[in-house]
Amino acid sequence: MAGLHFLPEEFATRRAKACAEMARAGLDGLLMFRQESMYYLTGYDTFGYVFFQCLYMGADGHMTLLTRAPDLRQAQQTSVIEDIRIWVDGPDANPAQDLRAILEQHKCKGKRLGVEYEAYGLTARNGKRLDAALDGFAKLSDASELVTRLRAVKSEAEIAFVRCAAGLADDALDAAIPLVQPGAFEGDILAAMQGAVFKGGGDYPGNEYIIGSGPGALLCRYHSGRRHLEAKDQLTLEWAGVDRHYHAAMMRTLRLGKPPAEQSEMFKVARDALIAVEDALRPGSTYGQAFEAHARTLDAAGYGAHRLNACGYSLGTTFSPNWMDWPMLYRDNPVEIRAGMVIFVPLIIFKSDKGLSMTLGRTSKVGPRGAETLSRSTLDFAVG
Repeated sequence: MAGLHFLPEEFATRRAKACAEMARAGLDGLLMFRQESMYYLTGYDTFGYVFFQCLYMGADGHMTLLTRAPDLRQAQQTSVIEDIRIWVDGPDANPAQDLRAILEQHKCKGKRLGVEYEAYGLTARNGKRLDAALDGFAKLSDASELVTRLRAVKSEAEIAFVRCAAGLADDALDAAIPLVQPGAFEGDILAAMQGAVFKGGGDYPGNEYIIGSGPGALLCRYHSGRRHLEAKDQLTLEWAGVDRHYHAAMMRTLRLGKPPAEQSEMFKVARDALIAVEDALRPGSTYGQAFEAHARTLDAAGYGAHRLNACGYSLGTTFSPNWMDWPMLYRDNPVEIRAGMVIFVPLIIFKSDKGLSMTLGRTSKVGPRGAETLSRSTLDFAVG
């Protein structure tokens, strides 16, 4: 099939693992609302999850997709799903009832079904409709992380896309740096970065690129509005290369004009902390222990009051509204680090009282002996 990014055999292996997890959890079926799960298990690629959409998979691996008419051909061309059902738009439409009818056909009455409640595709209203439609029909259990946990460890075929994404992220930085000059327009920098990814065959990211200069350099979220860089300025960028929805993110604060001594010191501390966290990304360790490396380094340098409460997260194939994936690097997180995981570590230090920003981040693949950075870019403090 032209739209598939992986061999059908790889999808079959993933579904077999998911079915094994369902059996361990005592589930007779799984109701998937996360687009990431659908893409991972079948290749189905769409943003149609903004409406009610559910992929049912039984304990035997049989699948039925319930979606809207615009996604019929989308599913046919990009996935291995054969049983596709359509719910019809209307003032009284209740697709949760349509889903119940499908589940009746699959003899799910009285069965225990897992539900991906933690899903952007399942709004609170639709979640209530789902619960009401299946009340007394089936036993529902929150299985939001069942497929997500499987996705956290990447296959070699997935890693190939991640490596391509990392190269595209480097290309974006290469496109940005020559433009970071006094008078430069932030919009031109954004256009060059995203253009480099598109020219390299990449995709849109799961969330907007972050760009901010002057006081806006202390923001780590996207905001609308553009400004021109001044002769003495700072510019914070966070972006991702993306290939087949697989992300490899990076983060940098760049400086125009000679940086204050305090900002140069912030850079050194951020670099030391980044390397400390990457050194802690070893199989058998935990996400919480990796965070402790971040906290320990910053606290020892006197930056405890300026650090955030998380310092990274898993990356993979994610859809809007963000590219952050499960799990996250925060204190006491017990999730074990495993070979094959892909982890983005953004070191962020903001000194609001001085108006100074410092960020430094890159993506690594966890190998058998530790982290392997996927970026070719140096960790130098770019000063123009």
